[in-house]
Amino acid sequence: MKSNLGLVFFPAFDWMISPTHPERQERLLYTRDQLLEEGLFDLEQIREYKPQLAEISDLQRVHIGIPAISRLITPAHLVSAGGCITAADSVMSGEVKRSFALVRPPGHHAMRVVHGIRGFCVINIEAIMAAYLRQKYGVRKIAIVDTDVHHGDGTQDIFYHDPDTLYISFHQDGRTLYPGSGFPNEAGSPAALGTNINLPLLPGTGDEGVHRLFDGIIRPILDDFEPEIIINSAGQDNHFSDPLASMSVTAQGYARLADKLKADIAVLEGGYSVEAALPYVNTGIILAMAEMDYSNVIEPDQTGLRRQDDRCNARVDELIRQIGDLWTNRQKLSREALAKCGDTWSRRKNIYYDEEGISEEQVETVHYCKQCNGYLTIQTAAKNTRFGSQSAFIAIVEESTCPVCRQEAYDEALKAKKTAKWQYVFVQDKTKGNIENI
Repeated sequence: MKSNLGLVFFPAFDWMISPTHPERQERLLYTRDQLLEEGLFDLEQIREYKPQLAEISDLQRVHIGIPAISRLITPAHLVSAGGCITAADSVMSGEVKRSFALVRPPGHHAMRVVHGIRGFCVINIEAIMAAYLRQKYGVRKIAIVDTDVHHGDGTQDIFYHDPDTLYISFHQDGRTLYPGSGFPNEAGSPAALGTNINLPLLPGTGDEGVHRLFDGIIRPILDDFEPEIIINSAGQDNHFSDPLASMSVTAQGYARLADKLKADIAVLEGGYSVEAALPYVNTGIILAMAEMDYSNVIEPDQTGLRRQDDRCNARVDELIRQIGDLWTNRQKLSREALAKCGDTWSRRKNIYYDEEGISEEQVETVHYCKQCNGYLTIQTAAKNTRFGSQSAFIAIVEESTCPVCRQEAYDEALKAKKTAKWQYVFVQDKTKGNIENI
């Protein structure tokens, strides 16, 4: 019998940043205890899966690790990514209607180029799963809705040039919270303009504001985009009791959001109120995704819940208007931006790895082509990594890259190699899931 929901658990007992770090195994253990106490694993609507082990090639379809992604991860990262792949397989095989990967370490702050740990993340498990869905099942149009209180700057970075991936993130305003990004003008590069949607909310926004936002702009955009798969980066740190943020969402607010979103696959991200929030928020999300009654899920202690300020709804209404205009006019704006930039478009980034004190300077250039989606080149230099100062030139080709652009990408890499400016010169071929060291 087909179940409504597949669950994948991986608490990563052997992985931690430090013994007292907020990102620790208890985040999942308290939830599992709650689910066992409620008897949810005994219900025919819910089916549990064991995570598989991701391959390095799965990671290399997304990431370029400096000096190599295999030297920056632990086995726990392969299981976390593998848990997401297991969740994807369970849905695509038709065994379950939806799936939820409750795994750690998390991933949405991990960018395309990786030098170490930032925002508790090394590899982007949602992006790895999306690449797997495309490579194995031929899925093209994917929507990722990020409900974590922190802007998913890594997911944004990876899909910033991809018009077939709609990334929507609502989060606490980056002027008040890590990583300090996620504003409406970060809307995608010219060929993908409008498919990167950022919705920064005022601190104190609660259930009313979040649902006003979802109903007013997120649902209409999703309906218009018509994705084949919806992925929820299911961060739960918008909860009113979370120690790392300042929002006011409840377990019921999260459950109703999951009910409205109807994501095909959810992946756990943040959420650090280990006892007061996570067991109840996760239970509510699980019941909603399994199409079961979640109306009685409530935190036993709501003394810290604040009334939402009227200014929060005013911000929501402004975002609905602003992003509505962007979405409506995105194709026109994209054509204008492409005409203005010509054959290439570049951006400079300064990236800080908060967990390891790494400072990275990066120049990313999109090379456009009338026959295909073109190719990408990246110049990266980082200080204070585990391996000292590092620099690399990277050329990236997609499955859709035409033979002319593919040759140009390799020529750019060979040219960079001859300058002797870079410690490493790589070509990432996404069709093969490998990184060539030139």
